Amino acid sequence: QLQLVESGGGLVQPGDSLRLTCVGSGLDFNEYHMAWFRLPPGKDREFVANIPLSGTSTNYADSVKGRFTITRDTAKKTLALQMHSLKPEDTGVYVCAAQGYGFPSTRPRDYNYWGQGTQITVSS
Repeated sequence: QLQLVESGGGLVQPGDSLRLTCVGSGLDFNEYHMAWFRLPPGKDREFVANIPLSGTSTNYADSVKGRFTITRDTAKKTLALQMHSLKPEDTGVYVCAAQGYGFPSTRPRDYNYWGQGTQITVSS
């Protein structure tokens, strides 16, 4: 099993910044593609960003491109999401996920392990 625990969420104002962290334990974190998904209020789960196990490329949803940055540290077994210029529509539960096989995916069903999520609320 691979355990994933997120931290760093909270209540912020529009335009603020946050940094989320996901810590892996158990199976080898370095063998998984990683991603962030979010669940906005009243909407389905949506893809935010992913990064392959190599850490040499990134992929972002159009809605966050230019504002969010996904990174990973294989030595520390951590995944991070730096968020700038936050908007009310960024509000939701942010969840990190690990994909153990295949091509790096944007689909939730392709991911094998999930954290429990951390809440981000962007409001004035």
